[in-house]
Amino acid sequence: MAGLRKGEGILRRKPIEHIDETEVGEGTRLERSLGLWQLTAIGVGGIIGAGIFTLAGTVANGTAGPAVLVSFLIAGLASATAALSYAEFAGLIPKAGSAYTYGYAVLGEYAGWFIGWDLLLEYTAIVAVVAIGISGYFGFLVGEMGAHLPAWMLGAPGTGAGHRVDLFALVLCLLIAYLLNLGIRNAARFETFVVGLKILVVLLVIGVGVFHIDSGNYHPFFPYGVGGAFTGAATVFFAVFGYDAMSTAAEESKDAQRHMPKAIVYSLAISMVLYVAACLVLTGMQKYQHIDKESGFSSAFKAVGLSGLADVIAIGAIIGILTVMFTFMLGVTRVWFSMSRDGLLPSWFAKTHPTRHVPTRVTWIVGIASALIAGFLPIAQVAELTNIGILLAFVVVCTAVIVLRYRQPDLPRTFRTPWMPFLPAMGVVFSLWLITFLRWETWVRFAVWFLIGQIVYFGYSYRRSELAKAPPTS
Repeated sequence: MAGLRKGEGILRRKPIEHIDETEVGEGTRLERSLGLWQLTAIGVGGIIGAGIFTLAGTVANGTAGPAVLVSFLIAGLASATAALSYAEFAGLIPKAGSAYTYGYAVLGEYAGWFIGWDLLLEYTAIVAVVAIGISGYFGFLVGEMGAHLPAWMLGAPGTGAGHRVDLFALVLCLLIAYLLNLGIRNAARFETFVVGLKILVVLLVIGVGVFHIDSGNYHPFFPYGVGGAFTGAATVFFAVFGYDAMSTAAEESKDAQRHMPKAIVYSLAISMVLYVAACLVLTGMQKYQHIDKESGFSSAFKAVGLSGLADVIAIGAIIGILTVMFTFMLGVTRVWFSMSRDGLLPSWFAKTHPTRHVPTRVTWIVGIASALIAGFLPIAQVAELTNIGILLAFVVVCTAVIVLRYRQPDLPRTFRTPWMPFLPAMGVVFSLWLITFLRWETWVRFAVWFLIGQIVYFGYSYRRSELAKAPPTS
């Protein structure tokens, strides 16, 4: 550990050229087994989900009209500014932790802690929100089949008469944790297979729906004005990231320095092409005022006499959203693992399974925590926890890539963010702009979590981190 620290106090950071040497302890290594297309599938799995199957209809109906297409393009461009910054770091620092690790190495320990602690809550909340959303689709399908489930198991307390627990959402979180604990190789195979099914469903929707487009439905294209398209962009932005959680698996990639940057760019590009095509079909099949906010494509296909396909779409929606849970639970467990290995949290959490080489302890903890949140809290309260942390992570990563490019321009980068520093600076601006759309309740919850983090950091992490034990670099 000698000479592996730069800076003092909360500004101490790991020299990037020696970052492997700061990893200590037995049983804290992850298995490198993911190839390029498995990584890309994890990224696509995290991006495509509620965006196509839910948000597109919601924004088209009440916010942007047919210009929901423009909303997705704006959000995609905003996300791309951060994605390219992530791609540069993923090739330069192919380690677990994503934004946490990048912030730690460039901006210092406190910045790394801040974003890592934040992502622990954000990613866990996203897993819970998605589980609740899938549970809603499941209940709808069960009802369509004529079955009636007991009211007590259909939702969290306060969400309906007789509701006691959202049992399906709770069990689903535990199942995803079980899947991840089978080992990254097996889990990634499952994810790749399911993502393939999801893409086939989306292509089916586009391929069939294009023959039922009425060009008259596109007029007026901006029924809520250009401002409606921008407001819609702020809403759908949260459907165009996922590569950030995928990048936490860098340490499990066979050739992370080459594959991670490509996987980030490919996953966003594939997702945006599908989003744009799907939006064109949705708003072309049905007038925007008549699009169902909850199940836009299902209602659109029913409207043109294709009820059987509407049921297939509903099943596809469940499959599609399931992969989002996988990606973000993978993300939170790798951030937690990385923070624990660095000594910012107890090293007990960083122990990996002796044969499967996955952080079993934190995976089960996250699975149980997300299950309890999904089972007993209404979706509106949980959803408010999922926004601010991702945007702050984008600010940290985009800022760090600028700082590092000028501080150490000669580091061997396998991918370089273009148009430096304009592009990452735009990523910072876009993220801060979108933060202004968040409700005050979101800030209150964030402040409480942040305060708890300060207590943990200064009461434990500051003195016990691995860098606190290492003499500074001469």
